[in-house]
Amino acid sequence: MKMHFKCRGGKYPGSEVERAAVPDDKVPWSVMWPEYAPPVYSSPVLAGKPWADPELSEAGFSPRWNQLEGGVDRRSRQPEGYSLDAAGAPLNPVGRTGLRGRGLLGRWGPNHAADPLVTRWRRGADGGRWLHPASGRPQLQLVTIQRRDCGQWALPGGMVDAGERVSAAVQREFREEALNALEASPERRRELERQVAAVFAAGKPVYQGYVDDPRNTDNAWMETEAFNFHDETGEAVGAFPLQAGDDAGAVRWTDVSAETELYASHAAMVRAVAQMHGAHW
Repeated sequence: MKMHFKCRGGKYPGSEVERAAVPDDKVPWSVMWPEYAPPVYSSPVLAGKPWADPELSEAGFSPRWNQLEGGVDRRSRQPEGYSLDAAGAPLNPVGRTGLRGRGLLGRWGPNHAADPLVTRWRRGADGGRWLHPASGRPQLQLVTIQRRDCGQWALPGGMVDAGERVSAAVQREFREEALNALEASPERRRELERQVAAVFAAGKPVYQGYVDDPRNTDNAWMETEAFNFHDETGEAVGAFPLQAGDDAGAVRWTDVSAETELYASHAAMVRAVAQMHGAHW
C-alpha cells in the first residue's frame, strides 16, 4: 500500500492542533516507536450529530469492527481490513498520521465516500475531438467542484449515508454539488434524478480503498469507491447546466492533464481514467 502524505505534518484542518511529526520510516505500524505520543483531537462539531459516532469511552457504545453494523458499514475496502490498538481503537491501515482521535470524521475507522468522475471529450472548433499538441491524444474534460472549506478543486462526491447504496450516493452527490438539486423545484429535482440516473447507469469502476485525505487520523480515515461516467458524444452530461450547490463554491469542466491539481488523492483517480480512455495526460 502506498504511503500517505497529505495527512501528516502541520495543523489539522479547521483547528489549531499541530500534528506530531512522523518521518517516512516511522509511518508503518510494524515499525516499533515506543516514544510515539501524538495529540488526541476529535472536533467539537461532531458532538450530538446523528451521523457521528460517540466517543469510544461512552457507555453502551460497542462497535462491531470490520463488519456491517446495521446501516453503518465498518468494513474497510482494503483487502486486509484494519486492526485495533491496545485501547480498542481502529488503526489507520496505512500507518501513523501524527494525530489520534477522529478529527473531523464522523466514524471511528473507515468513513466511506462515493466519487463520480464525469468526463467528456474536449472539442475543437470543428466539433471533433481536440488533440493535445504535446501528445497527439484527445483530451478529456472532467466535472470538478471547488470545496468551500479549503478552496481546492475536487470531484463532486461525498459521504455515503448510513444504509445508502454507493450507486445511489454517487448520483445524489453529483446532483447536489454539480447541479444544485437541493434548491431546485420538486419537478426539476425529479427531472434531474431521471437524467443523472440514465447517464450513471453505465459507470465503470475506477478505484476503491483508502484515500490520502488531510482529515485522516490514526483512528479514522477516508475510503472511497470511484466510478467513471463518460459522455462520449457530449450530448448527455455534457449538456447539463452545471450549477454549484451544497458544499461546492463553484463548478466547472476542467481539462485533464498531469498538471491538474485536485484535493486529496483525486488526481490519481483522474490519471487512471485518462489511461482508461487513451487520453492525453
